[in-house]
Amino acid sequence: MKKVLIIEDEKDLAELLAFNLEKDGFAATCVHDGKQGLERAMTDLPDLILLDLMLPGMLGTEVCKALRKEPRTARIPIIMITAKGDEIDRVVGFEVGADDYIVKPFSMREVALRVKALMRRVGQEAPVPSADLLTLGDIAIDKQRHTVTSAGSEIELTSTEYKLLLHLVEKKGFVQSREQLLQRVWGYNNTADTRTVDTHVTRLRGKLGEPGEIIKTVRGFGYKIEE
Repeated sequence: MKKVLIIEDEKDLAELLAFNLEKDGFAATCVHDGKQGLERAMTDLPDLILLDLMLPGMLGTEVCKALRKEPRTARIPIIMITAKGDEIDRVVGFEVGADDYIVKPFSMREVALRVKALMRRVGQEAPVPSADLLTLGDIAIDKQRHTVTSAGSEIELTSTEYKLLLHLVEKKGFVQSREQLLQRVWGYNNTADTRTVDTHVTRLRGKLGEPGEIIKTVRGFGYKIEE
């Protein structure tokens, strides 16, 4: 049974999330304070974390950053849940390492679908038994070590950013719509907020630096890698 840790200060909402996730076969635990949530995550090592942005004790962004710095929790998928939906809040959430972002109010069905899709995607991210090194311009992807270098320097990517870059490189020259990317990188088969893709691409380009300019925007459609 997969374990989900819910770090949410609204107790009624946290309990409702836990109830619905347990109906879907997950083991859910609720914590209502940021600092305590971080401690519980370090102790229990859940399979996924639902993390509110505004928390007493410690902000969700700080909790997320702390989890990403600790090797034992660095790859635990995190879905940020918050009442804030502005572009800057999504960028901040992804910048500190969140894998996805859900804005209140939301349906419990949507949360369940996001949780299942993210867990399924993470479960498929076992290291590829190949020493293949993909290179494109000044970008190199080591598929065995799951590392990326740009202009000779290794850069830190979240698991979502890594998979997004790998998918675009493997589809070099072919335009990928935002909807296709949501399906193939995030694992969402239902309609989701395509701005999630835009925010991740912006972050990915920023981390890659000048070599990231090979990720081209196809206006009104999506993205492609073009040397």
